[in-house]
Amino acid sequence: MKIVKATIIKLFLFIISFQLTIVSAQKNFSKSQIRKIKTETLDLVQSKHKMTQVMIDKVFSFAELGHQEHETSKYLSGILESAGFEIEYGISGIPTAWMARWNFGEGPIIALGSDVDCIPKASQYPGVAYHKPMIEGAPGHGEGHNSGLPVVITAALVIQQQMKENNLGGSLVIWPGIAEEQLASKAWYVRDGYFDNIDMCIFTHVGSNLDVSYGPSTGTGLVSVEYTFFGEAAHSAGAPWRGRSSLDAAELMNIGWNYKREHLHPLKRSHSIFTDAGDQPNVVPSKASIWYFLRDITNEGILKMYNDANNISKGAALMTDTKVTSRIIGAASPRYYNKVIAETMYENIKEVGLPKWTKEDQMLAKAVQEEVNSDNTNGLATIISEIGKPRKEPKSGGSDDIGDISWTIPTVTLRFPSNIPGLQGHHWSNAITMATPIAHKGGTAGAKVVATTVIDFLTQPSLLVKAKDYFKNVQKKNGKYIKFIPDDVPPPIFLNKEIQGEYREELEKFYYDETKYDTYLEQLGVKYPTLKKK
Repeated sequence: MKIVKATIIKLFLFIISFQLTIVSAQKNFSKSQIRKIKTETLDLVQSKHKMTQVMIDKVFSFAELGHQEHETSKYLSGILESAGFEIEYGISGIPTAWMARWNFGEGPIIALGSDVDCIPKASQYPGVAYHKPMIEGAPGHGEGHNSGLPVVITAALVIQQQMKENNLGGSLVIWPGIAEEQLASKAWYVRDGYFDNIDMCIFTHVGSNLDVSYGPSTGTGLVSVEYTFFGEAAHSAGAPWRGRSSLDAAELMNIGWNYKREHLHPLKRSHSIFTDAGDQPNVVPSKASIWYFLRDITNEGILKMYNDANNISKGAALMTDTKVTSRIIGAASPRYYNKVIAETMYENIKEVGLPKWTKEDQMLAKAVQEEVNSDNTNGLATIISEIGKPRKEPKSGGSDDIGDISWTIPTVTLRFPSNIPGLQGHHWSNAITMATPIAHKGGTAGAKVVATTVIDFLTQPSLLVKAKDYFKNVQKKNGKYIKFIPDDVPPPIFLNKEIQGEYREELEKFYYDETKYDTYLEQLGVKYPTLKKK
C-alpha cells in the first residue's frame, strides 16, 4: 500500500513539475502588455486585408476537389515557405497534403488548420444572386473552403511578426485539411503521429457568424466504406444463366441496408451511391461497387453500424454466389472541443465583432435567400452568436474529421462569417459570396480572432495548462477515441482524379490573375451585386 501511495505522489509531483516547466519556459506578461500586443495584432491583420482577399479569390478560382488540390496546395504552401516556414510535403502519403513549421524558441507548439477542397457540380459566378455556372458541371466552392487557410495564413504571418518583435517563444504549425468532403485525410494524420507532439489546435471553418463552442459538438462521426462485389460476366441475352451478377449483389445489399434503416435510431445517418454498376446492359456485370457513409454521434455507434453493414454485404454475396471485399475510404470521430480555448477565443470574438456589412452585401444575401426559398430572409448576421455550450440533448448532422484531432490534442473550431445564413450547404448557392467583399471582410474578422487567441496562449502560460487539464480530466473521461483507419490502409488519393482532369483545362482559363485585376469580380466582369431582373 505504501509503495502504491509513494508512486501516486511521485506521479503527481511529476505532473506538477511538468506543468511548471511549461509555465517557466514562457515569459510572463502584464495585462497592459498583453492588451498592447493584441491591439497591434488587430491592426496588423487589418493591414493585410488585401493579402487575405487575394488568397481567398485565388483559391476560389482553382476549384479543386478532394485529393486533387494541387494548385491550391502549391500556392498556399509557397506563401508560407517564402515567410520562412519549413514545409514537409506529402504527409501521410497524400500528394496534396503538407505541414509548415516555424519555431521561435521555447514555448507552446500551436497548430492552425483549415480545409481546402471544393464541391462537385457547384461551379458558380461569385456575386451573382442566381444560378449561373462559370463552367457547366464543373466543381466549385459550394461550401466555402477557399477562405479557411487564407484566414489561418494571414493570422500566422501576423503572429510570426509579433513573436519576433515581442520575444514570444513558441512554434507554429500550419496544415491543410485535404479531401474533407470525403473525410479522407485528418484521421490519417492522427494515425501517423503528426499531432503527437503538438500542444493545441485552432481550426477554422466558413460560417455565417463569428462563433465557437465547447464540449461535444452537434453532428456525427462516421466511417466511409466501399463494398465491391465480384461475379461472372456473360451475354445478358445469349447465356444469362452462365453469369453471376455483381450488380444484383450490390443492389441486394442496398435493399438489406434500407430495411435496416427502419431500425436505426433517429440520431444515426446513412447514405450511399453506386460507384460501379457495370459497363453496358448486354453484359452481366462481373464487378459492382457501392459506397456508404455510416454516421452516428458516438464512436461505439459507428462501429456497430459498420459491423452490421459488413454482415449485410456478406449476406448479399451469399445470395448471389459472388464474392465481396471492402475498403475504408474515410473516417471521422465525433467532435469534442476544448472549453478553455473556446472561452478565451470568445472574448476575442466579442472584441473583434462582426464586419460592417454594406447595403450591397445585404442586398446580395437577401436575394440569394429568396432565390433558394430559405426560411431565413434577414440577410447577413448583425448580432454575434452566443458561445456554444454542451447540449442537454445530442443533435445529429454532418461530420468533420477535425474530430480525430480534437481527441488527440485540445482543439476548437472557429466559424467565421463568409457565407449567407439559411442556405442548404454543398450547393452552388453557397459559392455566391465566396469571392466577394462578404468573404473578404469575414476572412479578416476570422484572422483577427485566430491571431489574438494565439497571442493569449503565447503570453499567458497558465491557459495551456488549464486547456490540457480540461482535455485530460473532462473530455477524456466523457468519451473514447477509436482509430478507424488500420495501419495498412492507404489514403484514397485516387478520389476525384477523373472528374478534376475533365475540367482542369477549362478551369485554368478562369484562374485569378491578381497582377492584372484588383479582385476576382473585376476579372470576371461581375457587377456587385448582380440581382435577378424582376
